[in-house]
Amino acid sequence: MLRYLSGRFTGMVIVMLIVAVLVFFITRLAPGDPAAIMLGDQATVADIAKLRAQYGLDQPLLVQFGFWLKELAQGNLGQSIFLQMPVTEALASRAEPTFFLTIFAVALACLIGIPCGIVSAVWRGRVVDQVFTGIAMLGASIPSFWFGLILMQIFAVKMGWFPVAGYGDPGAPLLDRLHHLLLPAVVLGVLNSALIIRFTRASMLDVLSDDYVRTARAKGLNERRVILRHALRNALIPVVTVIGLTAALMIGGAVVTETVFGLPGVGNLVVSAVQRRDYPVIQGALLAIAVIYVLINLAIDLLYTLIDPRVRY
Repeated sequence: MLRYLSGRFTGMVIVMLIVAVLVFFITRLAPGDPAAIMLGDQATVADIAKLRAQYGLDQPLLVQFGFWLKELAQGNLGQSIFLQMPVTEALASRAEPTFFLTIFAVALACLIGIPCGIVSAVWRGRVVDQVFTGIAMLGASIPSFWFGLILMQIFAVKMGWFPVAGYGDPGAPLLDRLHHLLLPAVVLGVLNSALIIRFTRASMLDVLSDDYVRTARAKGLNERRVILRHALRNALIPVVTVIGLTAALMIGGAVVTETVFGLPGVGNLVVSAVQRRDYPVIQGALLAIAVIYVLINLAIDLLYTLIDPRVRY
């Protein structure tokens, strides 16, 4: 296990270096000058040049990249050009809405996807299977921004059950702030449950045809126990994989949902940084998302050993 973990962490370091290179240089390829955007249309060439020199933007790209890597090695993601604060603090101040939104959405996606996938597999070819398969295809096809606007119009504007947008006042109780996340969590959870339904159904269909399931039924075991105790546990590995990947993608892909619902999360921060060409924030946020993605993949691999004792590293 130690050998496996050391190899994985070595691979993670290599992946992070590759991500750092891609993020840095692709960010610089985007048109626009952060100094010019920050100073506005009335700024002179001298003012822009002075501000570029202040933030080191006048240095060659390789020099800027080397300085950024040096800062990363010290655990520093840089200083935001527009927010005038460390990128780490900017990300930390926006992390709470994105974190809770992801947790709620993943939980909802699992609560919908796994039971629907099991029922669809057990009742294969019947009406309920066709209904859940159609729901999965529909969920995979609906744009998140459109679904979010529809739910907002119905449940926030007309019925008034939920806030239209925002995350509540900073001093508001946590439950009040979490109330703002229910609608966006439903948007992400329902749409992402489609993939979990499909994977759960396919994995369960493979397992239900195995010999040990037929043997369990022949021994007279209760059908619910056969499905949940024997079949589901052995079908969980691909399901857990897709759940983990879904959670990782939600963290990086909640940009549209956070924008629609006006949530002050990491996704909204990245959108603002892109519009203002705030290079340090863009680089830091994307690198942090990549780190979370890699760590979730590692956690999934380790979880395999708990689900299936036959898995060894």
